Amino acid sequence: MRLSAMGDVAMTVPVLRAFVNQHPQVKITVVSRPFFKPFFDSIPNVSFFVFDEKERHKGFMGLLSLFHDLKALNIDAFADLHNVLRSKIVRNLFALSGKKVASVDKGRAEKKALTQSENKVFKQLPTMFERHSKVFEQLGFAVDLAQPDFPEKAVLNAEIIKITGQKTQKWIGIAPFAQYDSKVYPLDLMQEVINQLSKNPDCKILLFGGGKKEIELLNSLSANKENVITMAGQLKFQQELQLISNLDVMLSMDSGNAHIAAMLGVKVITLWGATHPYAGFSPFNQPIENALVSDRNQFPKLPTSVYGNKIVEGYEDAMRTISAEKIVEKIKTSLK
Repeated sequence: MRLSAMGDVAMTVPVLRAFVNQHPQVKITVVSRPFFKPFFDSIPNVSFFVFDEKERHKGFMGLLSLFHDLKALNIDAFADLHNVLRSKIVRNLFALSGKKVASVDKGRAEKKALTQSENKVFKQLPTMFERHSKVFEQLGFAVDLAQPDFPEKAVLNAEIIKITGQKTQKWIGIAPFAQYDSKVYPLDLMQEVINQLSKNPDCKILLFGGGKKEIELLNSLSANKENVITMAGQLKFQQELQLISNLDVMLSMDSGNAHIAAMLGVKVITLWGATHPYAGFSPFNQPIENALVSDRNQFPKLPTSVYGNKIVEGYEDAMRTISAEKIVEKIKTSLK
């Protein structure tokens, strides 16, 4: 298995959990960047193989090395959950060596039809979880996602508690950023959401993000509020995962944080701008009503892209059609 971006990797976790529960006799080796190893640490029968993209596995010769490294593990089948050039090369090498291989169908034509301006085909496409399950099915392993299994909430160590305090309130996580601006809820409205939620002393709001600029923005959102804490830049990645597993709800854009919270069994409320849950990237096991989407009556071309990387003139304010009140109400309902 070859995996890449944070959200993509997190979306494989619930499928692998289901797989190992239903096929305990099978051993899985996940091939990915070292950063993502903590995602898989608690899944039985799953070992992690580090993809060294900078040195050993760099370039075409590096992919040959990767193939030989993996072949040495006596692998019986290769599941390509990424289906990009690099993983295709390794997959084809396994196929040529007589091993069973299968790859994810990304549904590019259906996604194009969903996001095009003219003659849009607006319908729910298979989720990435369903697409990943199909890959294993092709290899002879049915995976049923109907009864999901989630890890236990992590025990928080002293280092984390020093920042968050002991958990005596409801913990609301907010991850207000995404890779593309078209997926980011306007910060003035996000400030309103935080202002309203912070009025409740029974709630503590933890803000997630990364990078210098994001930390500055989070600090401005949390300024002068006792029960709002900027977590960005304060914890190691593994600690952040432990903390997220203890949230009561996560509010996120269509981004990696939504998928991380969902894979840990946390309730997730997502906000959608240029993208839409119909493309199949809704977080795992979350009801569709937890996905708050921009108004398509006002912005009929939505969704304008699958990943949010396409700018459509006049659509910059689409997310302003999701009111701060609606978000606060949804969070309150999910905490009940």
